[in-house]
Amino acid sequence: MKVDLPLGARGGGLTGVDELARKAEAIGVDGVAFSETTCDPMLHLTVAAGATNRVDLLSNIVVAFARSPMTLAVQATALQEYSGGRLHLGLGSQIKPHIERRFSMPWSAPADRMAEFVSAMRAIWHSWASGDRLDFRGDFYTHTLMTPMFVPTCERPAPKVMLAAVGTKMTETAGRVADGLLLHPFTTDHYLREVTVPALHRGRAADGAPSDAPEIVAATFVVTGRTEEEFATSKAAVRRQIAFYGSTPAYHPVLEQHGLGDLGPELNALSKSDREHKWAEMGELIDDDLLALFAAVGTPREAAAEIATRMGDVATRYMLNSVGVASAKLRAEVIGAVQEATR
Repeated sequence: MKVDLPLGARGGGLTGVDELARKAEAIGVDGVAFSETTCDPMLHLTVAAGATNRVDLLSNIVVAFARSPMTLAVQATALQEYSGGRLHLGLGSQIKPHIERRFSMPWSAPADRMAEFVSAMRAIWHSWASGDRLDFRGDFYTHTLMTPMFVPTCERPAPKVMLAAVGTKMTETAGRVADGLLLHPFTTDHYLREVTVPALHRGRAADGAPSDAPEIVAATFVVTGRTEEEFATSKAAVRRQIAFYGSTPAYHPVLEQHGLGDLGPELNALSKSDREHKWAEMGELIDDDLLALFAAVGTPREAAAEIATRMGDVATRYMLNSVGVASAKLRAEVIGAVQEATR
C-alpha cells in the first residue's frame, strides 16, 4: 500500500508549495496531494511537480462540476507532460449548494453527469492522441469542435482518473468509468466491505468498464500523539470533523449502516443552529465507540497497525488524514509506521 501526504499552503497561495513538496519527497512518501478548498489543486500540483522528481501528484479532489471536460482535459494534459506522467486526477462532484451557489454552475443527476464528464475527457484525450475527429455528444456535455491549432502536444499517456464517492450510485460510477476510487474519510471498515466494495465491483462488471483492477485510496482518520496533551488535542479535532461530516445528509447512509440513523439529523439540526459553540457541541456527540469506528486510535505504531488491519487487503493507497496529526514530525512518524505496517 502506497502512502500519500496531503499538502496545504497558507491561505491557498502558491508561496512555499515547492518547499512543502520537496520535504514530503525527502521523507519518503509515495505521493503528494492537494484538495480544492482554498486553492485550485492543478496550480499547486504544477508547482509541486517542478520541485520534485519521484512522487505521484494527486488531486483530492478537483471539483469536476465547477469546470467543463475540455477545460480540465487541457490542464491535466499540461500537468501530465510537465510532471513526466505522475498525475493522478482525482475528481469529486461536491454537493448541490456549492455547485449552484458558490460556483454558479448547473447541478443535476450527479452520478450520471460524472460518468459523462469522465467519458467526455477520455474522448477529448483520444482525439488529441489519435487525430480522430472529436465527436462527443451526451446529455450534459457536447464536444464536436477541435482544430489542429488547439491540440496540445503530450508524449505521455492520459493521466489516471479517480472518483471520490460515498453513496452506492457514485461508487458504481467510479467502477464503470474511472481508474480508481477515493474513499471519503467518513467511512468505516464495515461500510467499506459491505457497501462500497460491492458497489465498485458492480460498476467494474459493466460493459465498457476499464479492465484493470481499480485503485482504492483510503483516508482513515488518525487519533494519536506522544503526550497526553497532544492526544487530547488530536481526539477533539477528529471528533469535530466526524461530527461535521455526519451532519451532511449525503453521508447519513454510513451512520445508518451502524444503526445510528438518528444521529445524522441531530447533527444536521445543530449545524444549522445559531448556537455560539455548536461545532464543539456537535463533537461532544461523538463518543469513544463512535470515534473508534471512523478513526485509528493509538500511538503512531498502533494507529498504523489498525489502518493495515482495516484497509491493508482492500486499499492500494493510504492518504494520511492530518486532521488529528498536527505536527510535521508526527506526520512523518505516522507515515513511516504505515509504510512499515503494510509492507
